[in-house]
Amino acid sequence: MKTNMVYGVDLGWLTQLEERGIHWVDQDKKETEPLAAMKAMGADAVRLRIFVNPPENAYWQKNETTLCMLGFCDAQSVLEMSKRVKAADMKLMLDFHYSDHFADPQYQDIPEAWINDDAEQLTKRVYEHTKEVMTLFVENDIRPAWVQVGNEINPGLLLPMGSRTEHPEQMAAFLNAGYDAVKECCPECQVITHLSCGTYPEICDPFWKVFFENGGKTDILGISHYPYWDDMIAQHGGKKPTELLYNPLVYYADRYGKPVMVVEVGGPETDEKGTYDLLMDTMEAVRQVPDGQGLGVFYWEPEVGAAILPDQYPLGAASALDEHTIQFTKALSAYKAFKEQHS
Repeated sequence: MKTNMVYGVDLGWLTQLEERGIHWVDQDKKETEPLAAMKAMGADAVRLRIFVNPPENAYWQKNETTLCMLGFCDAQSVLEMSKRVKAADMKLMLDFHYSDHFADPQYQDIPEAWINDDAEQLTKRVYEHTKEVMTLFVENDIRPAWVQVGNEINPGLLLPMGSRTEHPEQMAAFLNAGYDAVKECCPECQVITHLSCGTYPEICDPFWKVFFENGGKTDILGISHYPYWDDMIAQHGGKKPTELLYNPLVYYADRYGKPVMVVEVGGPETDEKGTYDLLMDTMEAVRQVPDGQGLGVFYWEPEVGAAILPDQYPLGAASALDEHTIQFTKALSAYKAFKEQHS
């Protein structure tokens, strides 16, 4: 059966790594341009994140012990990277975090410049920020295929004002403001609403329920899928990710009447075969969602190796040979293999 799925890579760190003097080599240790290398391995789309007012040095002290490299993720820097994506003839996804740093289930912080705003003002801020960025892109002839309004927003966004449990109507208003701004600037863009822990409906359903009950607008349900963090293989008796992921994807598509996409996936760089297999299983689960409602898969930051990151993030699809050289593993070539199997 032929598939029109998307095979994506999230590359928010790429330009900051390049500024640090990093270069990439393929599995034969020949120097390669990273976008070209990933395209050769089957990738055909790129996801880039947008922060509101990120720190100038592009680092975030997440907590007392963890320093995170953010990537150059202000609007102008992301626009320049997006031009490279377009030149490579790859599709683009923009991911609005509505924060000055990474937003996820633990951190949905209001941007510093918005911190004293009330709910009505925050709704306006979301709309204006989204519209400003989207207008900049459209005026530069960059039209994303997809736009995420929020990132891993299980607890809500702009907390505590947009809390899912305390202020669900405000949460929906914030997200709808972003949705409306995207559609005004680029009507053909598909808006994605993104949750973590996608293989657990009991975690995701509380969000979807209040989101739709309060008039939430979206085109696609996006999820993160990280067996490494969830330790799902151990918890689920050795079942393959295909089995773990397929049923929740079908459930979401059927219950909420929306197509689904895995917008983040990743496995350990130290286990390239296991990560290759994880990608193959994930793509198969998405492909099997009935009626073509499984839209694609994005690998989160495949171009990195843990040794060159301050927080030692372990789920890239590459490894550092030295402080300036990163070698791609075979993991991402699962994209090409899967395409060939289903062409």
